[in-house]
Amino acid sequence: MKYTFGDKLRAVREKKKMTMKDVAEKAGVSESLISQIETNKVSPAIETLLTISEILDIDLEYLFSDLKKTRKVNLVRFDMRNKIILQNVTYEQLVKTVEEKNEHGIEAYYMTIEKGGKSGSDEYGHKGKELGVIISGSGDFTIGGQTMHLNEGDSISFDSDVPHSLVNSGNKDLKAFWVITPPKTFMNTI
Repeated sequence: MKYTFGDKLRAVREKKKMTMKDVAEKAGVSESLISQIETNKVSPAIETLLTISEILDIDLEYLFSDLKKTRKVNLVRFDMRNKIILQNVTYEQLVKTVEEKNEHGIEAYYMTIEKGGKSGSDEYGHKGKELGVIISGSGDFTIGGQTMHLNEGDSISFDSDVPHSLVNSGNKDLKAFWVITPPKTFMNTI
């Protein structure tokens, strides 16, 4: 792939009513080189390109805007969330990173635990880390034999390789936002 930006340089130069000779003299290069750059016949050295950009007062982001790569984005619409219900807990997968098979991958979900319901396990954990925020309601979070009461607005983070669970000990549904890294296979391992 050949990167070309000569047309942009020429357009800006002409708009500023500068000649190729004006730019060449200020940049310390030949007029012929400026012509070859503007017609995309030659790619200048970085230092030369930066100098020309400075002379023409061109933002480099504008100059290279055509070269920006499109980044992968994972969008999950509200009505398209993966949702499963296990016993008294509803899990709605909000999103997981596009490249979930890496050490920095994350998965987020919205969890609703009915009164007396429980998420997690007291017997086993799994590789990774988690964090959660209680949106409404309250519950008892147990990890490795230690129990903490969590109320609306409380947040928690922990290494998830230790057995852990969250029990709704309140009088209404417990709603929480939860993040796991690395992502789990949502439909198979919750």
